[in-house]
Amino acid sequence: MILVNTDYITGKELETIGLVRGSTIQSKNIGRDITQGFKSIVGGELTSYTEMMNKARALATKRMAEEAEQLGGDAVVNVRYVSSSVMQGAAEVMAYGTAVKFK
Repeated sequence: MILVNTDYITGKELETIGLVRGSTIQSKNIGRDITQGFKSIVGGELTSYTEMMNKARALATKRMAEEAEQLGGDAVVNVRYVSSSVMQGAAEVMAYGTAVKFK
């Protein structure tokens, strides 16, 4: 599965299938929250949150690609990511794009 953030793939003619998306909601771990709270006092990267969000993006991307494959897609173009807080202590990460088939 080819994933790109452009609306084309060089050298390929594309037929649009439709919008595909994948998402996940991740919550904070209370132990992680306490240790990262201390880190915010002195400054620096909150590495456990960075890791959590990287895993969330990877899972959302995987789910989006699986949806494209189920529709018979060869690639997803215009891939975008969005995240939002759904409640205190939990965030959603969504990956979305347009599934296409090669002509």
